[in-house]
Amino acid sequence: MDFKSKIDTERLPQHVAIIMDGNGRWAISRGEERVVGHQHGVESVRSITTAAAEIGIRYLTLYAFSTENWKRPQYEVDALMDLLVHTLSDELDTLMKNNVRLRAIGDLSGLKPECYRQLMDTISKTSGNKRMDLILALNYSGKWEIVEAAKKIAQLAKDGSIANEDITSEVIEANLSTAGIPDPELLIRTGGENRVSNFLLWQIAYAELYFTQVYWPDYRENDLFEAIINFQNRERRFGMTSEQLNQPTNK
Repeated sequence: MDFKSKIDTERLPQHVAIIMDGNGRWAISRGEERVVGHQHGVESVRSITTAAAEIGIRYLTLYAFSTENWKRPQYEVDALMDLLVHTLSDELDTLMKNNVRLRAIGDLSGLKPECYRQLMDTISKTSGNKRMDLILALNYSGKWEIVEAAKKIAQLAKDGSIANEDITSEVIEANLSTAGIPDPELLIRTGGENRVSNFLLWQIAYAELYFTQVYWPDYRENDLFEAIINFQNRERRFGMTSEQLNQPTNK
């Protein structure tokens, strides 16, 4: 089915976040090493990034590497870091062609030096692009982010820059790594698991969650479009009732 033609471009989610899951299981099901799945997943990143930019998504956040991923076998971690370096270099032309700006969130200082340098170089070279922001979550976890925000606010309070009664949701949001980026309206997880895995815990408070059985290396444009159609068919109430939402507006 052609889902793209059914999308209402006036009601697109401004920010889509994706947990790219299933790379390892995709490879194992084919008798390959897990890293082969990650290698094939790069094509999905290219495909989804291009498709999201084309239809008008403004922000796309991809969960690329969590703080918990360091617990994986060392050969897989090393392969992931090397793959990230080469992918950032190889995909620069695609980002420039599609007018996509690269950004990153997470404890970037914990990345391997070569990976960090390549990341910063690509971020710098794409900084003038304006069509869409592609945000990579690297060495990231939602709990880590909230703890870091709490530390920053505690230091502000210690310095006398802020009083306890002035600490609001807005203050917390301003000290998250996503400061200035709108919260995701749609969170997609591939690979058949139904959990959020420590991803954007503060930001997804009101996000619509969409889980699919498709492994990330097989995920393509039409799968993204199907998720957006599903999103557009939902009623987002934000604590209100359907009757309140559908009440005629007095003009």
